[in-house]
Amino acid sequence: MVTMNERDISLAPVATCFGAQAAADPLYVSYHDTEWGRPTTSEVALFEHICLEGFQVGLSWRTVLHKRQAFREAFADFDVEAIARFTEDDVARLMTNAAIIRNRAKINACIGAARIVCQMHEDGETLVALVDRFRPPSHHRPEVGADVPADTAESAALAKHLRSRGFRFVGPVNVYATMQACGIVNDHIVGCAIGDEIG
Repeated sequence: MVTMNERDISLAPVATCFGAQAAADPLYVSYHDTEWGRPTTSEVALFEHICLEGFQVGLSWRTVLHKRQAFREAFADFDVEAIARFTEDDVARLMTNAAIIRNRAKINACIGAARIVCQMHEDGETLVALVDRFRPPSHHRPEVGADVPADTAESAALAKHLRSRGFRFVGPVNVYATMQACGIVNDHIVGCAIGDEIG
C-alpha cells in the first residue's frame, strides 16, 4: 500500500472521499484504503460496525476509529456469543473504561444486539444475509462529496427492521454508514482509485 510519505496528500484518495483532515490522519487513511466500502461476508465485521456506529451517534467517526482497538479489547473482539454473556458486572467494568465511549445505554444496546444475533444464529439466520436483503437494486458512485446521501430509503427500511428486532441506536443515518463501510454501497467518489478497485 502506498504510504502517506509517498504521495501528495492533496491527491490522496482519502482526501477525495473524506476530506483533507482525514488525509492527514494515518489511521483514517488506512481505514479508507483497506476497509471502507469493501464488501464483507464477516458476521463479526458487520456486527462490529453496527455497534460502533451506535457508539458514534452524536460524535464523530474519527473519535470512534481512534478508540476502535480499545473497543475490540473491551468487547471480546465483537464475538457475539461472548458479549451476549456479559452481565451487570461487565457493564460496570465497561463504564470505568476511559479508553472507550462510556455511555450505559449504548453499552447495553451492544450487549442486547449480541443476544439478538445469537438468537438469529440459533434460528438459522445470519446478520450478513439480513443486511444484504436491503441492498439497493442499483447504485451510482457520487461525483463529489455533496452527492453522498446521509441516508436512503434502503437504510431507513433496514433501520426500521433492525429496531423491530430489538436493536437500538440504529437510525437511517448510522445504518447507512454501516452499509457504506461494509460495501453494501460503494460511496468512494468517482476518480478514487480505491473505489475503482472495489468496482
